[in-house]
Amino acid sequence: MSDIFIYGTLMHQPLLRVVLGESFDAVAQCPARLPGWRVEAVPGEVYPMVRAERGAEAEGLLLRGLDDAALARADFYEGLDNYGYLRKPVEVLTGEGRAEATVYVPLAEDGQRGGPWSLERWAAQWGEVSVLAAEEVMWWMGRATTAEVGRRYGLICTRAQARLNARESAPATLRRKAGPGDLEVAERRRPYANFFAVEEYELVHSRFDGTRSGQIERAAFISADAATVLPYDPQRDRVMLVEQLRVGPVARGDAQPWVLEPIAGRVDPGESPEDCALREAREEAGLEVDRLVPLGGYYPSPGAKSEYLHGFIGIADLPDGAAGLGGVPGEGEDIRAHIVSFDAAMALLESGEINVGTTVISLLQLAARRAGLRAAT
Repeated sequence: MSDIFIYGTLMHQPLLRVVLGESFDAVAQCPARLPGWRVEAVPGEVYPMVRAERGAEAEGLLLRGLDDAALARADFYEGLDNYGYLRKPVEVLTGEGRAEATVYVPLAEDGQRGGPWSLERWAAQWGEVSVLAAEEVMWWMGRATTAEVGRRYGLICTRAQARLNARESAPATLRRKAGPGDLEVAERRRPYANFFAVEEYELVHSRFDGTRSGQIERAAFISADAATVLPYDPQRDRVMLVEQLRVGPVARGDAQPWVLEPIAGRVDPGESPEDCALREAREEAGLEVDRLVPLGGYYPSPGAKSEYLHGFIGIADLPDGAAGLGGVPGEGEDIRAHIVSFDAAMALLESGEINVGTTVISLLQLAARRAGLRAAT
């Protein structure tokens, strides 16, 4: 059995439960202090670390009685980030006196000093998504190395943010309103996970005739939520479309793999769809959007993909010089913006040159709202 002094995000009990697994309830916890160390924020990150500092004292918890399985799970989780952590023997102070333990300390430091870190503030913004991310992280234990999972952690967090967003479900008035027991996931497998992931399911569900289905196999392509924004200038009655090479048409063998789309991007962890839309407008087109008009959310291909899109029209100033080249070179983006009249955009839709679902939906939604948007200017 081992004792560990923990601080920072692991003090969040739902996260600690996921990390320790079945051993969580058997581990005793008590408040403790670590003399000669200080907990501080890591610059540019949401988690803290401990730094040796004379006269300081780090507040945390002493976990007593970790078995080998719980210890291995904690080591796996703590090795994920860019610093990498090891357990260092220390002496901590508890209400019962001094106690021997180990503490996770970074293998290296970049010299940057961080400010104060608050578990309460962290939990309010990051707690739920971190717990969901930890569920996928710990699933990989025994299936991939800590280093491999660490490289994927940012993508794991975006998928976790999508699962968190999915808790705010759309109404169920005509369709079946799912209840407890209506869907059972008997088994889930992840044969592939990198930028995207593939999950395979063994499912049993309630049928419309009141019976239960047999076990069925399904597979899904897992990606993050995304936001789309079609910039529209109601005074000039023109829109901005962005053009780029897309791998989907390449994979299909399309002779014209460059496509016309609204501005779009992945919703990052801790980011709202609205903030994502505004950020992507700046990154992809150097465009400041004055106001977002929500178009609703939707699954573009629910039979095979988990992707969920949050659509917007972005009210913006689109003079003749607003179009140009954009994108983030470090992410391999090569984007060209076009400014076209509303009528020209609809002609492109009619001819089939616009053949991307997000563009089709955005333009049709704009057509339904266009008169009201123009009248409001």
